[in-house]
Amino acid sequence: MDRPGEQPSEEEVMGTPVGLLDSLRAHGAALGPWEDSVLAVRRELFLPETIEVGDEVISRTASPQRWLEAAYSDVSITTQVNDGRPSGPDEYRLPTSSSSQPSVMLEALDLLDVQPTGRVLELGAGTGLNAAWLAYRLGSDRVVSVEVDPALAEHASKNNAAAGLSPRIVAGDGSLGWPEDAPYQRVIATYAVDEIPFAWVEQAPEGRIVSPWGGSFFPYSFAVLDVHEGRAEGRFTGYPAFMRSRTRRPKRGYLDDFLHHRQDAGHSTTGLSPLMIAQDADALFYIGLALPDAWHLPVTADDDSGEMTLWILADDQLSWASADYTPDTDEYSVAQYGPRQLWDEAEAAHDAWEALGRPTRARAGLSVTEHGQSLWIDAPERDLSTHLPSRGLRRRRSALHPGALVCWEGKATRYR
Repeated sequence: MDRPGEQPSEEEVMGTPVGLLDSLRAHGAALGPWEDSVLAVRRELFLPETIEVGDEVISRTASPQRWLEAAYSDVSITTQVNDGRPSGPDEYRLPTSSSSQPSVMLEALDLLDVQPTGRVLELGAGTGLNAAWLAYRLGSDRVVSVEVDPALAEHASKNNAAAGLSPRIVAGDGSLGWPEDAPYQRVIATYAVDEIPFAWVEQAPEGRIVSPWGGSFFPYSFAVLDVHEGRAEGRFTGYPAFMRSRTRRPKRGYLDDFLHHRQDAGHSTTGLSPLMIAQDADALFYIGLALPDAWHLPVTADDDSGEMTLWILADDQLSWASADYTPDTDEYSVAQYGPRQLWDEAEAAHDAWEALGRPTRARAGLSVTEHGQSLWIDAPERDLSTHLPSRGLRRRRSALHPGALVCWEGKATRYR
């Protein structure tokens, strides 16, 4: 027990809300008006008995202190894999629900710019913690959260009840929003989408939308859109890593699941350094606009040689490409297989980005209307589809079917 007048030690506050708050302050997290929520809403109430942090599996029963330390650390905590299905020992484990990294949650809430009297629609309840922060600050009657997984929705409601809160948490398709309680002043998604549903725009007619956004190649942006007269418009910021919409989730697995016919691959060389692509977020963003249905995976050699292979893998698992980086050379080996020449597509998009003057992501913007979404550079009149080779820069409304999932992915893609 603390003696009067003494401050608790660092060891004493670890594994407590105070310890989490201190950590967030020390790292410059965007606490703002959310400090009281972080302190008052106990994260441990929103976590199951067994959690995963990276590759570490922690049982509260077996390791109670380590469990609490993880609960009150600024880390993403995986709470469900493979949609809750029993998984075999060699089965690929895809994180499908988590408690997001608190600093990233705060970043999104800061971008949302919630006003004290505003009403908020959240897509993707997950554990319910984000809805709880909102409810603590605004009042439970001002928060509606939609969760695609009925079991998760039920758990999120129970978790909030344990914390003394009662936001409305419903099971449903997040792409449809929740028109029953519209209009809202703010809409926030806790999963990444490649398209902003127009339903969100309709249900926040003069509001703001914040959502992780991007296709398979580069899903690491927050889209921050303001809505006016039936149109949402805005730009991109941050580098969040959230799970994809469950109803539009592409295939994922081990690297071997995507590689086939390696003996039949075509071989060539390129002067474009795969390392330069892998290390340039702006290049990855613009290439990703042209390759929304393929993902990239850089694999660095573990022998201190500095060598690296950049894999590009189609979501449909039909095509793949690799480009090998070797230090002190200006020519790199390329292998490609399948109906698509994925390295050629990526290189063409990179060339188009260079022709634009190597713009930063900050110059790109997104507009959403009843006809779909479009991307532009510098101003809405400069449509990016006229500048970049594209398989999906402009989408029709009929293609909009994103649904709700939950929070942060928390794990790098596994491969073997």
